[in-house]
Amino acid sequence: MTAQPMPCSVEELRTLFLFEKLTDDQLDWLCRHGRVERVEPGPVYAEGDPATCFYVLLEGTVVLSRRVGADDVEVKRTSARGVYAGAFQAYLGDQVPQVYGSSLRVTVPSRFFVLPAERFAQLMREWFPMPVHMLEGLFFGNQAQQQAVGQRERLLALGSLSAGLTHELNNPAAASLRATGALRERVAGMRHKLGMIAAGPYQRATLETLIGLQERAVERVAKAPVLDPLETSDREGDVEDWLEDHNIPGGWQLAPTFVQAGFDTQWLNEVAAAVDEGTLEGALRWLNYTVETELLMSEIEDATGRISGLVAAARQYSQLDRAPFQVVDVHELLDSTLMMLSAKLGAGITVTKEYDRSLPKVPAYPGELNQVWTNLIDNAVSAMRGTGTLTLRTALEREQLLVEFGDTGPGVDPEIQERIFEPFFTTKPVGEGTGLGLDISWRIVVHKHHGDLAVHSVPGDTRFQVRLPLIAPQAEDRPTETRMTTTPGIDPSAPPSGDGCAECDADGGWWVHLRRCAQCGHIGCCDSSPAQHATAHMKATGHPVIQSFEPGESWFFNYDTNELQESGPALTPPDSHPADQPTPGPAGRVPNDWQSQVH
Repeated sequence: MTAQPMPCSVEELRTLFLFEKLTDDQLDWLCRHGRVERVEPGPVYAEGDPATCFYVLLEGTVVLSRRVGADDVEVKRTSARGVYAGAFQAYLGDQVPQVYGSSLRVTVPSRFFVLPAERFAQLMREWFPMPVHMLEGLFFGNQAQQQAVGQRERLLALGSLSAGLTHELNNPAAASLRATGALRERVAGMRHKLGMIAAGPYQRATLETLIGLQERAVERVAKAPVLDPLETSDREGDVEDWLEDHNIPGGWQLAPTFVQAGFDTQWLNEVAAAVDEGTLEGALRWLNYTVETELLMSEIEDATGRISGLVAAARQYSQLDRAPFQVVDVHELLDSTLMMLSAKLGAGITVTKEYDRSLPKVPAYPGELNQVWTNLIDNAVSAMRGTGTLTLRTALEREQLLVEFGDTGPGVDPEIQERIFEPFFTTKPVGEGTGLGLDISWRIVVHKHHGDLAVHSVPGDTRFQVRLPLIAPQAEDRPTETRMTTTPGIDPSAPPSGDGCAECDADGGWWVHLRRCAQCGHIGCCDSSPAQHATAHMKATGHPVIQSFEPGESWFFNYDTNELQESGPALTPPDSHPADQPTPGPAGRVPNDWQSQVH
């Protein structure tokens, strides 16, 4: 900044709305301790620099901007005399960081009244002691209120997600329980039927034929086509007629099972040709038990698979046992959030995904990004009131990763679009919103990830756009492997101490995941494990870097810098525990209620 000192005029200061109520003595004090400067076009101060001065515009045009990723985003441009900027929180002292919260520049030659920060703090405390106390209370009270209400909002969101997850888990769990009970009955029937076959007049060749038919029936079940209701009804009718023609009673009970398994009259003719007439009914009922057993096992497999998928989605959503900062695929985060919110979406909401799967992974705090996705999806669903289309789109835009949430709701009124990211501002009815969801999202995206969050809205087309930088803030340009190799705390020659957590193996404990000390090779259990031996080893030894010791994972985490790197130097093999070692592990030492014991 090029500044030219100029005379300070009490009369000129009196014309500013900021100083119009001050006494002559106070205005004299300002001129004695402050100064007037003429500034040429260019920067006045930069965001993040020590806040040394309080600026009041006397003449000219100023532009206020905030740093978002690699860009400066303009937030205010004005020529109004008396506007102020700079160290206006100096009176709070060391209770808050005394740095500039934005950048200021001028576009034309401009004049400022400039007051040093310490003098501005003195002015506020001596001239306006009561307002200062009130402002302090307002400032810190507002902060405390935001934290308390924010925590409450997180708890409410957690409760809503938990209720939805419980509902989603209940359906496959109930189906699995129901199928298990039916399977027990079918197996009992098969045992009974097996006894009848053993006591019956079946020849060895006939039994071998039955076993062969059974194996072929099992293969046919696995390949059974999916039929529409009309095709199913027609085939069941044909099978019932065939069974009736062959004097098989109860055909209406057998036909649905046979059709579901992919059996048709041609297959039944093959069965009839393979056995004699006297054993046909017994053979068909034996095959019916086999088919029912296979179908029930498939139902149980599907139900438990859905449960496993929901648990995996919950794990991905909560980022359980993940480093707080890591390189992530935003599509995985979006999908896990959608699954967690599936109960809230309802049948009237159509979800459209327009993902660009070629996008690179980005450095982020995934747990907090999931909170952003949750807030934006929840707002979109609320706006559409249960009916509409939710569109999730990802793209590469201006060297940033764009994540867009679109809805077909009524839109955001243009008059309030500038306020929707303010704390406690909400358009929802009383009791339905705290007004902190978008404020929290803004702080996570802009402040923590150095990205941008914006809204574009017209009736029927509202789009919230999140932009994230593709590289970590202040990341160095040299390759990851070079950075990691030069990091203190890595000795590539140190072999791992074993296949499992050293301490858990010594005392008979168990773990969720394993971590390897990059300096000495010690294998310890992760922070989700009951004993957290990896972190304990770091605290005891001061060795700062660990690498995942899980198959297929190569990331490093530095405790000192709280940074995660997706890859790094090759360490002495093996680079993971044996692939057949279960997770959690080891086999035989994991309690049945292990989920309730993880951190």
